[in-house]
Amino acid sequence: MTRLTFLLFACGVITTGTTTAQKRPNIIVIMADDLGFADLGCYGSEIPTPNLDALAKNGVRLTNFYNTARCCPSRAALLTGIYPHQAGVGHMMEDKGPEHPAYRGRLNNNNVTIGEVMKNAGYFTAMVGKWHVGQAQGVVPWKRGFDRSLSAPAGGFYYGDHPNAKLFLNGDRLPNDAAVLPQNWYSTDLWSDYSLRFIDEALQEQKPFMVYLAYNAPHFPLQAPLDEIEKFRKKYLEGWEKLREQRYKKQLTLGLLEPSAKLTPFNPNVPDWDKLSPQEKEKFDHIMAIYAAVIAHMDKSIGDLVAGLKKRNVFDNTVLLFVSDNGGNAEPGAEARYDGAIPGSSRSGVFLGQGWAEASCTPFWGYKHQTHEGGISSPCIISWPAGIPVSRNGAFERQPAHITDIMATLVDLGKTQYPSTFGGNSIQPLEGTSMVPAFAGKKINRVNPIFWEHEGNKAVLDGKWKLVAEHTEQWQLYDIENDRSELHDLSSAQPEIAGRLKSAYEKWYQKVNAEPFKRTFKWFYNYTDAKSDL
Repeated sequence: MTRLTFLLFACGVITTGTTTAQKRPNIIVIMADDLGFADLGCYGSEIPTPNLDALAKNGVRLTNFYNTARCCPSRAALLTGIYPHQAGVGHMMEDKGPEHPAYRGRLNNNNVTIGEVMKNAGYFTAMVGKWHVGQAQGVVPWKRGFDRSLSAPAGGFYYGDHPNAKLFLNGDRLPNDAAVLPQNWYSTDLWSDYSLRFIDEALQEQKPFMVYLAYNAPHFPLQAPLDEIEKFRKKYLEGWEKLREQRYKKQLTLGLLEPSAKLTPFNPNVPDWDKLSPQEKEKFDHIMAIYAAVIAHMDKSIGDLVAGLKKRNVFDNTVLLFVSDNGGNAEPGAEARYDGAIPGSSRSGVFLGQGWAEASCTPFWGYKHQTHEGGISSPCIISWPAGIPVSRNGAFERQPAHITDIMATLVDLGKTQYPSTFGGNSIQPLEGTSMVPAFAGKKINRVNPIFWEHEGNKAVLDGKWKLVAEHTEQWQLYDIENDRSELHDLSSAQPEIAGRLKSAYEKWYQKVNAEPFKRTFKWFYNYTDAKSDL
């Protein structure tokens, strides 16, 4: 291709030979890590996220988008379109052996990834960021359908001098100071930078592109440029209870929540802010300032990505789909973690903790790991100027959707087929449902309920009815349309519905080879006790 031809193509002037590419959109699937439902400005936060807010203002926001409650399972579900247990990642990366097929700690061979499906459909495919679905066992992006990749086997770092920082470029292990990397790189920016580099290759090959961009922000250890952290210092001294109330009020004002979605009672396991010492308040203010800086910087980096798409004249026909892998993270509990000579620097270890996680998950019960709404609810923003009707700009879409729906959505957008066999292996049937009708405000054609199981926490959602129980609890039934906050258990009033959903769950549990889980967490809610006080 001559330079002139490339420039004309990049500007959308040449159509010969690119008709198929122009009919089908480019796609970027963006996943944040440990971002709670209420952590973006357009979902109620005070943290400035103008770039994601702009995508929401000119696109569609889902109010009821769900993940699997945990990191690795959500990545497996996003990549494959089936439940994580079916993909072999029912928990995390431990391999329990062949007698436990749902818990092998890696993607198995009876699924296909979005990379494999979209590559076969003629897309240029790229994966950038956190992989975390079995690299130690040989499951890597460059062998699962991605033409290009700059990936980390797992997360747990932001800077190249951190011991967890490991990078692989198209299958080759890179030194963290390699010449092909920017000096003193910060992972969030590195992922966006390489996304654009790979997009340039797609344009050169005159192919539509599909990029899976998996940030490790805002997962612990929380780290950000120190000058950016300073901008948020002293802004959180009013405490977590008031922050949660402020976010809830903003959610109502935005129209994100229906008035029937009430603010749940504050977790009694979290200390009363007003009873903390001045030194403790300073510490927790600093922790939240670091968290805010990590999120604000991720938004800035997404803004750089969008600017790059616009510069290349491909933004309008690019679907950007943004989600998070689980709810806000309360680990390691109310004490949080505040390690390092300079908290927030590249070698420090800072965890958000339970108090601020309460605000992260506003207005819901629960956090990462759990199947009440706080643990499984994610922001979901979809931008596609050439494909979403202008009348839908800024719209809220209240139909439930699930992370398994992303594969089906990409198959729909790419005008391709999901295979029954691949690479000589039989492929499990797709579980998700395309969200494309919802782009235009039409009904999603969902046939089956949505199911959850993680660490013994479980749920099933069928229409407006949700049956849920954390590990040690009895089943509870909620009308999610009229009680999104799960305050009024209707299991006694609606025993037939509860029984039907329980039966459906038990059949699904057997189908996906889920198994009992023994671990419990002292810092979780006891919902039964908490609700008895309402």
